[in-house]
Amino acid sequence: MTGTLEQQGDAVSALATRPMPPAPPRPAPGTPRPYHFPAVHRTMLANGVRLIVAPVTRLPLVTVLALVDAGATADPAGEEGVAQLTASLLTEGAGDLSGAALADRLESMGSALDAGADWDASVTRLTTLRGRLDEALALMATVLRAPRFPDDEFARLRDERLATLLQLRSEPRALASEALDRMVFDPRARYARPDGGSMRSVRALDRDAVVRFHAARYTPPATTIVIAGDVTPDGAVALVERHLGDWAGAPPPALVAPDTPSSAGRTVTLVARPGAAQAELRVGHAGPVRTTPDYFALLLGNAVLGGLFGSRLNLNLRERHGYTYGAHSGFDWRRFRAPFSMDAAVQSEVTAAAAREMLAEFEAIRTGDVRDDELSLARDYLDGVFPIRFETTRAIAGALATLATLGLPDDYHDSYRANVRAVTAADVRAAMAAHLDPARLAIVAVGDPALVHEQLASLGHAEVRTIDPAALTDGDDAA
Repeated sequence: MTGTLEQQGDAVSALATRPMPPAPPRPAPGTPRPYHFPAVHRTMLANGVRLIVAPVTRLPLVTVLALVDAGATADPAGEEGVAQLTASLLTEGAGDLSGAALADRLESMGSALDAGADWDASVTRLTTLRGRLDEALALMATVLRAPRFPDDEFARLRDERLATLLQLRSEPRALASEALDRMVFDPRARYARPDGGSMRSVRALDRDAVVRFHAARYTPPATTIVIAGDVTPDGAVALVERHLGDWAGAPPPALVAPDTPSSAGRTVTLVARPGAAQAELRVGHAGPVRTTPDYFALLLGNAVLGGLFGSRLNLNLRERHGYTYGAHSGFDWRRFRAPFSMDAAVQSEVTAAAAREMLAEFEAIRTGDVRDDELSLARDYLDGVFPIRFETTRAIAGALATLATLGLPDDYHDSYRANVRAVTAADVRAAMAAHLDPARLAIVAVGDPALVHEQLASLGHAEVRTIDPAALTDGDDAA
């Protein structure tokens, strides 16, 4: 721009006041493109190791998961927490390598290896370059078959778990979730106790417990190897046969079902945190198994209820009443029956009001109609985001591990979007009515008894039971 400063200023003013042309119309959404999950190839070695392979050749990367039937549901009675402790120790040394030497070897190959356990399984994860797969898989096999379980690392990880349990006493979200599990399952069921074990059970663990658990549960018939990446099915079979084909072992002991629901009916539990300015709410009960034929109807129904930002719970508690920054609901799908819950953190003064709205939305979704716009929003979201969930070899391998753990068919991912689109409003209403039961609802609040006890009693849902946070962390007979 040339001219004097005054002239330049006049030119800028003229531009600022010039009417802007109308914005062009937004393009209309197109027809969703078809999505195809990578082809799945299955085989089994002679020793019982199952192998699932999904070739993905976009990049020279490979992810390998070793899925072992050694999750927290397999913890022996009185040794709760041993599954997670065992899995965490796998990478702290194996064969003739210390934990530090193992980490150095993996780093020199540009590979990453980690291990952990959830409720259903122990999972060891390896991601490596295609050219390093043979060498990296050899290390992974050693980690699975010959972990060292060093005494000092065992003591460190056990102490870390005990410290986590102490910290949990001051974390309202974690306390509320633990309390809900305790209320919706039978006290003797494994799901009623923390997946990582209690203070009492973890303190009782020693290295021998870890060695026994590994010997009993980490066996070929309990193991599934999942490989996703730049491999061929035949090449993957040859590699796994080379490194795990001579592994021997018997099937692990049968699991005791961990999901017996509570017979207490309606309950109200207050986890006491004097001085808390907020109350953390949970409302729920034991849900169905993941293989229920109603899964897709429940998926859509939960999206309408509390699974999306524009869901009923969030629009009610956040937008309409201003009780919370966010409200949510969900089915925690596992191999066995897992909790369904609604949750929100609210100001203490509105604890009862918020709980009433949650109960009202619970009743409305199971007895009322779902509007077309609600169902359309849920369908479009679940359909639209599905393909972008599987853009890495790690994500694809994880999805295949879920199929193996939950017993889902190989075509689950290819048929997912069609199954979502096929759900009707009538399907949603029938499924929610069948699986949501107000007679079994447990209400949990973590908050200041002086502020919320009387509010909870005013709900008339059940007598209010007050417990100390330590009751959820210390052990079975603490509550």
